[in-house]
Amino acid sequence: MLSRYLALDTAAPDEVHVALERLRAELEIEPEFPPAALAEAQASVDTPLPQRDATGIPFVTIDPPGSRDLDQALHIERDGEGFLVRYAIASLATFVQPGGALDQEVHQRGVTVYGPTGSFPLHPPTLSAGAASLLPEEDRPACLWELRLDGSGELLETRVERAVVRSRAQLTYQQVQTAADGGPALPDGVPTDLPELLRTVGDLRQNLERQRGGVSLEIPEQHIERNEHGYVLAFRATLPVEGWNAQISLLTGIAAAGLMREAGVGILRTLPDPDPRDVRRLRRAGAALGVDWPEGTTYGELLRTLDSAVPAHAAFLNEATMLFRGAGYLALGVGGVADGDRPTTRHAAIAAEYAHVTAPLRRLVDRYGLEICLAHCAGEQVPAWVIDALPGLPSTMGRTTQRANAYERGAVDALEALVLEGRVGEVFEGVIVESDDGGKIGGTERGTVVVGSPAVEGRVEGADLPVGERIEVRLVEVDVPERLVRFELA
Repeated sequence: MLSRYLALDTAAPDEVHVALERLRAELEIEPEFPPAALAEAQASVDTPLPQRDATGIPFVTIDPPGSRDLDQALHIERDGEGFLVRYAIASLATFVQPGGALDQEVHQRGVTVYGPTGSFPLHPPTLSAGAASLLPEEDRPACLWELRLDGSGELLETRVERAVVRSRAQLTYQQVQTAADGGPALPDGVPTDLPELLRTVGDLRQNLERQRGGVSLEIPEQHIERNEHGYVLAFRATLPVEGWNAQISLLTGIAAAGLMREAGVGILRTLPDPDPRDVRRLRRAGAALGVDWPEGTTYGELLRTLDSAVPAHAAFLNEATMLFRGAGYLALGVGGVADGDRPTTRHAAIAAEYAHVTAPLRRLVDRYGLEICLAHCAGEQVPAWVIDALPGLPSTMGRTTQRANAYERGAVDALEALVLEGRVGEVFEGVIVESDDGGKIGGTERGTVVVGSPAVEGRVEGADLPVGERIEVRLVEVDVPERLVRFELA
């Protein structure tokens, strides 16, 4: 499931820390790494670099301000009538010994878990924010992708090999967007045509995505701010450059899936079409938020019309993550899905076969996908340690991703409770988006309500819940440490 981005733009009150610590303990998320894993990570820092030297390519990274776990570095140039996209991805296999203490711990974690007051990284900071991160002006081992596109943005040729790269600058989305809009130039050493080329390729790939029937969900950051009245909920609109940059990652994932198909072995990211019940639930949430969803308009068509700078649209885009439930992984060629079952391997939102390979610092499966693609391009056998792990990776990723999503949902609940603290007894307008299965308990029906302002959701109780109708609800209980918001029909 896609993540909802949370930020707390003020010092977190004690009750939020209590809520998040309880949540971490409930989900058994370990805050520290075992000593043996830390020792292996530290020892791996001096691992020799790859033979190919690609430090002459002026790569840059583009990330949120303050990021340290930099997975990807980018370079684009014109190639006749088309384009050559170079994408350097952190090479974690350079540092992690298969079967070692660090590898075992990484398999337990699966993914980096993000929250509003900090994260629990997949790899020790020695690697994730140090030797394996593509930090500026540092020689780093990377999986260097070369993706040749024609003038319409279609992929013509793919190659990947391990190389040494050196990023020229760590840029923020706002910096690149400002430069693309004619503002101040980027730092010295950064190609002056980068913003325009990223815009051009990004636009072309977005157009191809629409032609395929795919849809990208631009999820705005959800911020909790403090003013003289207490805590308020706000959203940071996404920038066009974030969509362009995401298209480079999607392009690489689609190219990786193609290489895996050629190799006859791999692990694909899959997503079924949205459950009709989730579409109905989202339509009700749209009614609560005042988002017009005309009959006959698909969710993909609607999402492309929304502007995350509009608060109601931003809240709706956050709610729309429910449509992406059911994502999973399928292993190919090792007792997993056979080639004859190809239709079952599609990613519905991308409308293509797709593999995760662009975030190995933060996602375990990417390290394996990268090694498969590297071996295939080199004409070599896929390493045995990769083949041996593939059958178990889908369940490992499913378990650990579910845990990360549960932490994210719990953090959202805690912060939404914080926003409503002190407002017990007030009446709000909203729409009941679903009713719990199982009927009434003691004459009371329970369900979920989405309130329009502030844009939060919570539990609701009443004798007969009018699902899908705009109603008034009274806030009867708020408990931040318990991550609880409860309404009743007014």
